[in-house]
Amino acid sequence: MQTETARIDIAKPAAEVWALVGEFGGLDTWMAGIDSCTVEGDVRTIETLGMTLTEQLVGRDAEGRSITYSIVGEGAPVAKHEATITVLDAGDGASEVTWDVSVEPDEAAAMFKDIYQGALGQVKTTLEG
Repeated sequence: MQTETARIDIAKPAAEVWALVGEFGGLDTWMAGIDSCTVEGDVRTIETLGMTLTEQLVGRDAEGRSITYSIVGEGAPVAKHEATITVLDAGDGASEVTWDVSVEPDEAAAMFKDIYQGALGQVKTTLEG
């Protein structure tokens, strides 16, 4: 599996950033291209670009401000996928957000990094205005 990391600095406190990105069922409120996001238990179903993706929550650490999920089932062009969003306190009321993704096949990793980097840009725009 290939691992890539998207990263961005946001001029908002980590708690505020985490309140947005740490909500497993809230992806459609800040990520462009998501038509709907519904959650049942620890599984979310995402409608995007005419596809249906199913993702399972692997772990959520509210104190450490990280959330890990994996694409499961049909719908995505991957054999394996696991991603973790982490929000770190960068001092002076700012945050550093990383979105690590491990994916198979390896050549899909760069595509996911680009998608996640764009989504982190949307988080920055949403929170900083």
